[in-house]
Amino acid sequence: MTLSTLTSAVASRPAQESGIPCRDYDAELWFAERPSDVEYAKALCQDCPFRASCLEGALERREPWGVWGGQLLVQGVVVARKRPRGRPRKDAVYAA
Repeated sequence: MTLSTLTSAVASRPAQESGIPCRDYDAELWFAERPSDVEYAKALCQDCPFRASCLEGALERREPWGVWGGQLLVQGVVVARKRPRGRPRKDAVYAA
């Protein structure tokens, strides 16, 4: 599916009734800072009819960040999940 076909399909449906999550929900959700919000956006994408073409296009464009096609992209590549800001937690160290 080409970008023009996707755009035409989206434009022909009214907002909030499109069946396309990124049109039906606040767009900021797909660029959220909180990992739980990112996971929610990824879950919303699972039933989207344009999921595969969305991800394919984002990978071709090397999108710098955001949820595209149900996957999180960081610097143009898919990453498993978003890490929260700050330093990672240290694992407990046990003295032998």
